[in-house]
Amino acid sequence: MKRNILPALASALCTAALAAVLPQLAIAQEPLKIGLILPMTGPFAPYGRQIDSGVKLYMQLHGNTVAGRKIEIILKDDTGVAPELTKRLAQELVVNDKVAILAGFGLTPGAYATAPVSAEAKKPMIVMNAASSAITTRSPYIVRTSHTLPQTTTPMALWAAKNGIRNVYTLVADFAPGHDAETAFRNDFVKVGGNIVGTMRVPLKNPDFAPFLQRIKDAKPDAVFTFLPPGAHTIGFMRSFVDRGLREAGIRVIATGDLTDDDMLEAIGDSALGIISTHHYSLAHDSPENKAYVDAYNKAYPGHRANYMSVAGYDGMALIYAVLKKTNGDADGDRFVAAAKGMTLASPRGTIRIDPETRDIIQTIYVRKVEKRNGKLYNIEFDQFPDVKDSGK
Repeated sequence: MKRNILPALASALCTAALAAVLPQLAIAQEPLKIGLILPMTGPFAPYGRQIDSGVKLYMQLHGNTVAGRKIEIILKDDTGVAPELTKRLAQELVVNDKVAILAGFGLTPGAYATAPVSAEAKKPMIVMNAASSAITTRSPYIVRTSHTLPQTTTPMALWAAKNGIRNVYTLVADFAPGHDAETAFRNDFVKVGGNIVGTMRVPLKNPDFAPFLQRIKDAKPDAVFTFLPPGAHTIGFMRSFVDRGLREAGIRVIATGDLTDDDMLEAIGDSALGIISTHHYSLAHDSPENKAYVDAYNKAYPGHRANYMSVAGYDGMALIYAVLKKTNGDADGDRFVAAAKGMTLASPRGTIRIDPETRDIIQTIYVRKVEKRNGKLYNIEFDQFPDVKDSGK
């Protein structure tokens, strides 16, 4: 009787073992598709180019296979501020292309629009730029590797009040990140004794800064605090600021680092000299990790400067790879997010960590001044606020 039971038992155990192993083998053999949605054309195309460059650079340096799975990137162009298009592209990527992960998101409106897709499909969604504070609250599967506007703004308010700036006029772009920056600066600046003498919101599309700046000049503040998307906005603002005589009037510019984006500094020119900003990354950041990153970036993309968006794309891929190693290649939404919570990575910007409670990023925010070094403009760091969380939630 025992002779009959033992072979049957062995066969059953073998079958059970194979049943447990086969799903893992199937996962390991299947390529893992990542849907990368970015503005690759239109006025915000530099955002997409930089984030895409960071993603590609990470894969060039670390290979296209992780935990036995080949990584495939499917890039889609959402053209900028077109939330319905961003959402439709995400739906197509999930339904038609069978992507395991959604990533990218250069602008907040598109990230907001896509969040329900992530939530319903239970797909991890890695935000690589969009900076409105509330984004991670819109889906339990969102993890951010960039920054939030309150996170970079609160240190500016504290630094300004500590360094003799008493009266400030705020000027921000009229969309969610601008509103976040305005609120964070006003609340924190007033809390430590500062005075807001006026506030203005400028259109996101084709703003004419001249009338806004004249009102600021007439108010005679110590400084103007500004958040504007990098690109035509920042170039136009600084040229108008100088042309309208605000610098000659002794009004200082303090800002989030978007204003003095490394990739735009040369286009802004010497009008950027002396601007004080707070941000999480500078091309001039002094660390071995950043030196290696900048050297690799310059070799891969000659003629372009690495900036905070490229680093967010690079770190977004670093997070994805680290999580997949932890889950043995399983990109299930719940397992992915559980593995990402609390994860710490060594970034070109310094050590970063994913907040286990909010799934947002915790990082050092640096105080920088635009200076000229060897004939070129850089954001030179001279102070810092370590381990800053998003303060807007």
